[in-house]
Amino acid sequence: MFALRALRRRHGRHGCADRTTAFADQVKSELTDELPDEDLGQDLEDCLAVYELGSKPRCEEVEYLELVQEAIDRIDRGR
Repeated sequence: MFALRALRRRHGRHGCADRTTAFADQVKSELTDELPDEDLGQDLEDCLAVYELGSKPRCEEVEYLELVQEAIDRIDRGR
């Protein structure tokens, strides 16, 4: 009985991790659709870390930074 509970717990964790990864992939896909000309890579936080301020026109820069930050926040919240 104990072994079955442990298996269920482990399986449940993997299922949760799979859903989290799938959600993050969905958010990144939506962001890629909104910013088709950008090479976003796998880690959105890296996109912000390596971004050079002033490399885009101001209005595009603000939109880009806001969209990437919103995507990061959505992934963190999980919805």
